[in-house]
Amino acid sequence: MKRLLCTLCLLAFSALPVPAQGLANMHRNAEKVARALFYIQNHYVDTVDMDRAVDAMLAGLMEQLDPHSTYLSRNQVEAANEPLDGSFEGVGIEYALIADTLTVQAVIFGGPAESVGLLPGDKIVAIDGETVAGTGLTMEGVRSRLRGPKGTRVDGTDTIDFSIVRDTIPIESVDAAYMPEKDVVYIKLSRFAQNTVQEVIDAFRKFSERRPRGVIFDLRGNSGGFMHVAIQLADIFLERGQTIVRTEGNGIEQTEAATGIGFYKEGPLVVMVDENSASASEILAGALQDWDRAVIVGRRTFGKGLVQRQYDLPDGSEIRLTVARYHTPCGRVVQSPYEKGHREAYYRQAQERYARGESFSRDSIALPDSLLYHTLRLGRPVHGGGGIIPDVFVPYDTLGINRYVARVIGSGMLTEYVNGYTDKNRKSLAAKDLDGFLTRWKKQEAPALEALRIFCADKGVQADEAEWEECLPILRTRLKALLARNVLGTTAYWQVINREEDPEFLRALEVINNWKGDFPTGL
Repeated sequence: MKRLLCTLCLLAFSALPVPAQGLANMHRNAEKVARALFYIQNHYVDTVDMDRAVDAMLAGLMEQLDPHSTYLSRNQVEAANEPLDGSFEGVGIEYALIADTLTVQAVIFGGPAESVGLLPGDKIVAIDGETVAGTGLTMEGVRSRLRGPKGTRVDGTDTIDFSIVRDTIPIESVDAAYMPEKDVVYIKLSRFAQNTVQEVIDAFRKFSERRPRGVIFDLRGNSGGFMHVAIQLADIFLERGQTIVRTEGNGIEQTEAATGIGFYKEGPLVVMVDENSASASEILAGALQDWDRAVIVGRRTFGKGLVQRQYDLPDGSEIRLTVARYHTPCGRVVQSPYEKGHREAYYRQAQERYARGESFSRDSIALPDSLLYHTLRLGRPVHGGGGIIPDVFVPYDTLGINRYVARVIGSGMLTEYVNGYTDKNRKSLAAKDLDGFLTRWKKQEAPALEALRIFCADKGVQADEAEWEECLPILRTRLKALLARNVLGTTAYWQVINREEDPEFLRALEVINNWKGDFPTGL
């Protein structure tokens, strides 16, 4: 068995292009691992789950590399790929476990759940005859019960029985798309997935019959996705031949450039970013900044400039191995510094930036002259060294945030209250558009806020008058936005948030409205 394991390992390696000088070392390590597995399997005093042990061993090996090289077990691969594949098979709801009860948070438009009349706030107490409310159900348990092959059936009950035939459910990457002002298109993108480019094109077509006078592209909180999708999106905005990204790794260099087929290659363009914008978001923002094509508004991005390639393993698991670093068109390395094998320190950098004040003042960002570059059209100064630093810095807004509001929102208490309120007041909230909803809500707002305060107090979270008044603007906006989402969908949520609680969005809109010529002055 020991020889068989070694032979299998060596055969696997021989199928790969390996430099001759490294082959002997690879063979030696393969035999070492194979022997160790043999001894554990056959001589260890207790029974060992070898599959689990090998998973842990491979995960530990990847921990010794850069922070973004990872090993994924077969189950982890399925969960990780789903948000990027563009679809899954199931019933078409977003859900949460609130007070040990499965609660519908949103119903995906065009999905099976919508067709039978499920609504946000509905509570599912049984699935296929099995009671799930109050049973300690986990999110993974919900997933296994509701997901399934297209065409199969799942039966449930609340106060009404329903039966849903599972179907293919699209996963949208455009969270919101609307026109905040005449001929200004706002698009919020949550990920770079297979369907993203078509979704963005559809948004343009839907909201702008003629050429828009401005575009706001919101990448805040977007941690990335497929690199080729970022390149395709950049192609919408850049001229033929303009470099989008350059990758270097293991002696190989590759450059991606715009094809010139884009439909918005000139005109006001703002890209919004924050500390949670990463990877593909930084490729797009960096390319548009380097060519002076867009104004970047917000805060310094995360700083992930490493390219991973997926390598499948025989049991359905995979490793995602860093194979290259990418550079923006003017040569900046976006990757934040790291030390191999020290992932915790790497991911702690975001907290350290916050502690240094980077979220509140641009002057707190260390900008050494050695990392100074210049944009390719106007020669504006930009810096490398980790992340994309915005042209227009907007500090993190902490106004109104106190311990009370943090507990109410962070514990899910506000969401629980919103779902209950939606259940009881669905008819009085119903509206065809946001303006209609806001008109109806205006009459209900004051008593609803007082009821929220009582609801939280009954759950042991209380605020004195000073605390309540301090955080009331935040609670007022979030309550309104969540109810608008339940009634009208996610775009309505972002319309409320952007209009009432978002200084970055207001600054982006100001840049669009003050655009002069082919680029704003004074940046």
